[in-house]
Amino acid sequence: MDYNDLLKKAKEVSKNAYAPFSNFFVGSCVLGASGETYVGCNFENASYGLSICAERNAIGSAIANGEKSIIAVAIYASTMEDALPCGACRQVLLEFQGDKEIEVITQVSNSYKVRKLNNLLPEGFKL
Repeated sequence: MDYNDLLKKAKEVSKNAYAPFSNFFVGSCVLGASGETYVGCNFENASYGLSICAERNAIGSAIANGEKSIIAVAIYASTMEDALPCGACRQVLLEFQGDKEIEVITQVSNSYKVRKLNNLLPEGFKL
């Protein structure tokens, strides 16, 4: 799948984000090893620790549909470019990294930037 398509899906689902406190609307699209895509958006809670990031929401959708290995994740944020996953999302992504290293795609101007997850989370914890 083309990374522009992943970002387009992430941008579209960001419109469904629930972010009344931060106004930081984020969408994510993960590409599973099966070739299927799964989307998620962030949703906040008055008890901030209960908020869920778009990436973890998309991963949860993938898992609920039987996906066990992720090969790419696209992230779109309405108010900033190059929005990278937080530390918790990086760790969760690592848990579902298969034989192929996950590529992290972010919106930059009218294009995108690709990074390897292992560069964003060097020596991450994995069983």
